[in-house]
Amino acid sequence: MTAITANRIATCLWFDGVAEEAARFYADTFPDTHVGAVHRAPADYPSGSAGNVLTVEFTLLGMPCVGLNGGPHFKFNEAISFQVFTETQEETDRYWSAIVDGGGSASRCSWCKDRFGLSWQIVPRALMKAMSNPDRAAAKRAMAAMMTMSKIDIAAIEAAVAG
Repeated sequence: MTAITANRIATCLWFDGVAEEAARFYADTFPDTHVGAVHRAPADYPSGSAGNVLTVEFTLLGMPCVGLNGGPHFKFNEAISFQVFTETQEETDRYWSAIVDGGGSASRCSWCKDRFGLSWQIVPRALMKAMSNPDRAAAKRAMAAMMTMSKIDIAAIEAAVAG
């Protein structure tokens, strides 16, 4: 039994032959992330050959995951994303840059997509705090500011809250 299979549940992400590359990218990008067992196919399968990497066990920000090289049949879409909560602008910038500058793409309101097609939301806790502000006018200003952004700018959110 491996560390991942000892758990009762893990997120399985379907890749087209790049599961190990993706897991290593995530391990290089996020803390508390590491690659575990790499399993090779014991026989040919519809999208690969015996000896190819079939699954990769990894932990992503402490969450158990399995990367499956299932082939080109299924693609990621925005219906599933990982939200990563950040404490500082520096941390926000670091994760955003790793994903977007590493071959991914920017979107709106904290969303971006990595080069493997997986969607991420890099969300400063300051944004969450601002949008749940009991002063509903301040929360509305924070949301309006967020709607103009791709990567979240904490100082701009705080300025919007202040009015």
